[in-house]
This record gives sequence, C-alpha cells and structure tokens, in this order.
Amino acid sequence: MNALVLDNNNQTHISDITLKDMPIPELNNNEILIKVHALGLNPVDFKLIQEHDSNWTYPHILGLDAAGEIVKIKGINNRNFQIGDRVFFHNDLTKQGVFAEYAKAKANIVAHIPDNVSYESAAAVLCSGLTAYAAIHRKMNLIGKKTILIHAGAGGVGTIAIQLAKLAGLEVITTVSEQKKNIAQKLGADHIIDYRHENIDQRIAEITDNNGVDIIINDIGNSKADLSRLAYNGALICILETPLTSYNLSAKGQSVMGLNLGGVHQSNYDNQLNDLAIMAESLAKLLSEKKLDPVISEVIDFEDIGKGLEKLSERKTIGKIVATI
Repeated sequence: MNALVLDNNNQTHISDITLKDMPIPELNNNEILIKVHALGLNPVDFKLIQEHDSNWTYPHILGLDAAGEIVKIKGINNRNFQIGDRVFFHNDLTKQGVFAEYAKAKANIVAHIPDNVSYESAAAVLCSGLTAYAAIHRKMNLIGKKTILIHAGAGGVGTIAIQLAKLAGLEVITTVSEQKKNIAQKLGADHIIDYRHENIDQRIAEITDNNGVDIIINDIGNSKADLSRLAYNGALICILETPLTSYNLSAKGQSVMGLNLGGVHQSNYDNQLNDLAIMAESLAKLLSEKKLDPVISEVIDFEDIGKGLEKLSERKTIGKIVATI
C-alpha cells in the first residue's frame, strides 16, 4: 500500500516525508482494518515530525485522523461492526499512523459515520473536535456557567469549540487576528477580540462587568496570563501546558485542568479509550443533524499532505485541511 513515512529518526523536516510502498497492517485480536478515504491534518502531525515519539519504529507512517470503510475484522467484536461499515477514529501517536491506503485500529476507539456525513467531514472533526468536545463536555460542569473564552477561535479546536459552546447555551468570547474575524462571527461568537490590536484583559472586563470568565479554553500557550481572567468558581482548561505558579486558586474557588487527548492511548484505561468513540459519535450526530460545521478550508490530494502540513506550520489556515485518497 502507499503510505507517507519518515525513514529514520534524523528526519525532522516536513520535506523529509516520502511516499513509500508499505505492507498492509496485520491485525491482532479486537482490531479493525480500514480502507482509508479521508484524512484530517493537525498541528500535532508536523510537531511529531520535528520531535519523533520515542516508541516509533521505522519506516514510520505519519498521521492520526482517518475515515474510511471496514475491510477486515479480527477477534471478538462487541461493537457489532460489519465489513463495509463507514467509520472514523483518532489514532495512537506512538503506533504506526494513518497516512496510508489502509490503517488499523482497536475496535473500541472506532466510531460509525452516519450515512449523510461525508468521509471528509468525519475526518475533519477528530483530533480538534474531540479536544473541543472533551474540554466542554468532559472537563466542565456547565451548571451555573455563563461565559467562555476560547482562544484562537479560527483554528481547528477553536472553530468546533465555538459551535459546541453556543449549542450549550454559553456566551462566547474568542480571540482571533483581524483577518479571521469573519469566520468567528459566522460560527456564532458573541464577542470577538483582535488579540493583536486590542487589550484582552480590558475587553474581558468590559464584557463581563469585571466578573471575569467562567470557562477558558487555552490551546495557544502562555496560559498563566489567563488565571487573572477567571471569574469566581471559574475553570481554565489547558491543552498545551498547565501553569504551575504561586497563584492562589482556592481564594476564588477556581480550577486549572490539563487536557491531553492523545495520552488516553498510553493510559490503557478502557473506560476512557471507549469514550473516544462515544465522543466521536456525538460529534458525528451533530454533523448529521447539520448542527455542526466541520469548517474545512481545503481538501487536498493524499500526495499533497506535506504541502498541507507546511501551511499548518505557518499558522495561517482557518479550520481544517483534509486529504482524500
């Protein structure tokens, strides 16, 4: 099968990716073989090229998010999957990836795609969509919460988080650059802050009557700056790093939580691994009901994934880039 690979651990540039003939994955018990039709590109893909995972073997197939059809099943199948089912999943970054004509996955992390949802849309809402969903519907108790600050509202996580927050009845504040304001507005953000030309703290104080924000989702780093923006009983959800400071969270009953979507694979905790599929099917249902826009900015050919990752690395994209086979 054709696959996009790195040949050794000295290859740390996107330009090092090569198209190579690789063997079709062999299945272990409780695994599914999927003929891939669409692939979601994520910032973590190029970050892993820059710094390989220590568990990789070479040649290593890249990629984490795939949608396709089941062609083979091995072992006990308690999910009632059938050959030909349309499915999608978020892969374990320590294992061989999904940028290939075929990919395998543990049955418990795989989710069904509704008939009226395209492979492209399904692939687009995996890594970023699952992250946004986990932040709002797994990390947070939304009772009594009114406002949410979502950084980078035009990015992969941000575009989905804005929509999920609005569906949950939250008042959405988001930070974007001037040229990306339109997409944030289109997705329903109530307050849009141009982080390059406006004072974020001042705008939040104005919007919240100096109360601060109930929930903050930070996937841009420098999360320490968000601590002072929290309301009483507020919570900061950090996707990149968690600030370790002498800040007194207990004074206002506040919380700081880390969110590491990919880490669930290394936990070997079945309850949380199963939840990957549960969350994915919740997102797929919203796609099916036309309540969620996957915000696909570009659909590219499989062979052009390297070019797509270059665009992502320049941080100028809106929403998601998806590749098709």
